[in-house]
Amino acid sequence: MIIAVREIYLKNFDSLYNEIAGYSNESDLWVIKDDILNSAGNLALHLIGNINFFIGTYLGDTGYVRDRDKEFSDKNVAKQKLLDDIRATKLMVETTLSSYSDADADKIYPIDKFGEGRTISFVLMYLLAHLNYHLGQINYHRRLLTTS
Repeated sequence: MIIAVREIYLKNFDSLYNEIAGYSNESDLWVIKDDILNSAGNLALHLIGNINFFIGTYLGDTGYVRDRDKEFSDKNVAKQKLLDDIRATKLMVETTLSSYSDADADKIYPIDKFGEGRTISFVLMYLLAHLNYHLGQINYHRRLLTTS
């Protein structure tokens, strides 16, 4: 199970990278339009922070310290910085999950943020669904701006 989950995370981080790279106009990353409440740039920052915190800090012992508010308040972060941070997060996920086995995935996640007694596999699946949800929003945002 852990091998498959790791593979999906890596594929989705490649997709996130490609979505952000697909913005030809860097300022479009920060546009809020119509009923879209978060820019693609802020969603990317949020995903980077979320995964670095819940996988990096708690499973990989990376020491990452999260500032969730900044994920949504920072604006105009350089596109290349976002891309570099996406790649670094992907590498952290690959490294961290490579050190886990299926038996490890059945252990209890170290904090109760996702409910008391949730397993690492449950949390990894939850975070993967969260990643996919926001990845779809970024894709929609990019397409909305390129077809306007």
